[in-house]
Order: sequence, then C-alpha cells, then structure tokens
Amino acid sequence: MPLELARKKEFYDKHLNFTDRTLIDYNISPGTMAKFNIIKERIGSNHHFKTGLEVGCSGNSFIHFLNNVDHRILLDIAHKPLIPYANYLRYHPSEGTLTQIPYKDNSFDLVVGLDVIEHIYDDGYAASEMIRVLQPKGLLVVSVPHRMKYYSHQDVLIGHYRRYELDQLRNLFISRGLEELTYFGVYGQAMRVQLYQAANPDKMEADLQNLRKKYISNPVFRRIYDKIVKFGSKCMKIDANFQPLRNIMNICIIFRKPS
Repeated sequence: MPLELARKKEFYDKHLNFTDRTLIDYNISPGTMAKFNIIKERIGSNHHFKTGLEVGCSGNSFIHFLNNVDHRILLDIAHKPLIPYANYLRYHPSEGTLTQIPYKDNSFDLVVGLDVIEHIYDDGYAASEMIRVLQPKGLLVVSVPHRMKYYSHQDVLIGHYRRYELDQLRNLFISRGLEELTYFGVYGQAMRVQLYQAANPDKMEADLQNLRKKYISNPVFRRIYDKIVKFGSKCMKIDANFQPLRNIMNICIIFRKPS
C-alpha cells in the first residue's frame, strides 16, 4: 500500500468520528435522519436497483435504509465500521479505497458517495472511479460540504481538503460524461452547530458514545428521544428546503450515466 494511502487508512481507522458510527446514528442524530430522508425522497421509490455500491459508507450506511436495492456493496477504507454489515443478508462489506475501487467496469446500477470526495486530494480520479463502475443508465448520488466560505477547523479535524461550490461539483462529473438529473440542499444553516462541536471534539465523541449506549439500553429514554430526533430532523429538512443556495452548507446532486 502506498505510504500516503496507508496514512489515510490509519487516520480513518483511529478517528472515532468515523470508526464508531453505527446504524443507530440514524435514530439518534437529527442531522443524519434529515440527510438520509431528503436524499431518499429525491431518489424516489420508482427505481429498483439490483446492485448498489456505497463508497465511504462508514458504520451508518445510507443504502441500508433504501428498500429498493437487492444487493448492497459497502466500501470503506477503515475495517471496523464494516464488521456489523456481515450479519445482513445480501450485504457485501468490502475494504478498499475510492481511488481504486476493487470492482469491474459497469458493475452497479446505483453508486452513492455521501460526504466522501472532499476527503480525497485528487477528487477527479475519485470521480472517474465512481463513474467507471457505474452501469449505463445507472444513478450516481453525491453529496458534499458546500461553499469554501464555510471551511472551518471542523473540516480540518475530519480530513476535508475542500468544500465545493455547486458548479464545481457539477463540472467534476458532467465533464466526465454524466448527465445531471437534479440538485438540492441537504443542510442549511442549522449545521452551523458543527462549529461549536469542533471546539471540543473529544468531549463530543464521548457524549455521542454515551448517547448510543443509553439509546440501546433504556427503552423509556429511547421513546422520548425518538420524538426529539424526529422533530429536529423535520426542522433541519425545512431549513434545507427554504434557505437560498448561498446559505446551504451541504448539497447533493443526482447524476445518470448515458447509455
């Protein structure tokens, strides 16, 4: 493994923000619930996918929550987040990198990369790899942090090389032959909370771990907290829908590969 890639793998293997994520995060994080629900609605239920690939899935896979995918392939550079997926039927966890996806050309009719390519120095190479494994007429779903004016210490902490402008993200994939179907905001100004989280990341991760444990072990707390998260996610969804583009902090584009 090249030295730079080995360093990146070590970074994500040790970074609790990535390695300790679980599928429960959808239930305990208003932001995750809002993001996943917004993107699910835009993909729609009319599509049926035989094989879906999610790159950089971590432990809280988006395609886990899609009901219209037969086989789910989950790719991540870190090993630990992939372990639980082995317990699911037709789930295929795979350790690998976005710049060298270990699958043949035209393998998937759905490829998803949520908040991933900003972690890749050569994002053009990453985009080409995602397109390479996508079948003709297949869908590519990409979300990224939006606008460099919002680049902060939090971005540095979690390994972001950049935030994207909308046209920058468009051109990255359209210049490589894809067609844009739609774009939309995922997070509005509510995500400014991450600026406060960055002030004490160790405490934030410890609090999140405790929250996961309490959510699992305490059914009374779980029922109450479910209501809080659902309300919070709806507020974040409204925020993303009604903020002007200049205020959107995370965007998503759905592309299609021509036949």
